[in-house]
Amino acid sequence: MQFDIITIFPDIFGSYFNESILARAQKKKLIKIKIHNLRDYTNDKRRTVDDTPYGGGAGMILKIEPIYKALLKIAGKKNLKYFKRKTSKDTKCPTGRLVSRKSNKTKIILLSAKGKKFNQGMARKFSKLDKIIFVCGRYEGVDERVAKYLCDEEISIGDYILTGGELPAMVIIDAVTRLIPKALGNAKSLKEESFLIDRQKEKGKVLEYPQYTRPKKFSPDKKICWQTPKILLSGHHEMIKKWRESKRK
Repeated sequence: MQFDIITIFPDIFGSYFNESILARAQKKKLIKIKIHNLRDYTNDKRRTVDDTPYGGGAGMILKIEPIYKALLKIAGKKNLKYFKRKTSKDTKCPTGRLVSRKSNKTKIILLSAKGKKFNQGMARKFSKLDKIIFVCGRYEGVDERVAKYLCDEEISIGDYILTGGELPAMVIIDAVTRLIPKALGNAKSLKEESFLIDRQKEKGKVLEYPQYTRPKKFSPDKKICWQTPKILLSGHHEMIKKWRESKRK
């Protein structure tokens, strides 16, 4: 699976992607991560990617032109198809919206605070794709035409404001990679994790049960003792299973 990230800060990602599960998944060639500097798709000497908002307001807005050029290069012209609509009364020009791809195994995602909230269900669906292209927002936002005409989805990782879309891109790549076969050292880990779908009822979510490890007892001082539940030390697997199910939230 390939992840492409369009950003104006390409050096942000190295340390995280070169460690742990993501590093091993790349080494095993289960995933490929490519970082694209948006400034490489500009025409002027200053490599300008942003401008002031029409109508006034604070901050700067990422321009559509360099983002379009980046997507054209990364996705390919065959994967950017449009249909023409009637001339807009507001703009007095024909408009075209992205409607299909050569392959439905590719998605273009704009990372934005106003997007749909990312969850484990999305991660599971995305793990079936061949390619995801992330457009990382910055500053005051991104020209709305990027979301309206170029991207498949607009996604947020939570109800709070971040400096840009780079952290959300890393979060989504991490969550999706863990679901790719052979990415984890022990595939059984996925079966008992938080946010599992209740497959019988097909609704709700299930959080993981509490976990403990050595020592059995921990005393931060002489008057306090924090113990591991005795049932987990019993060796009675059926009782342990029932206890764990009772502790799920």
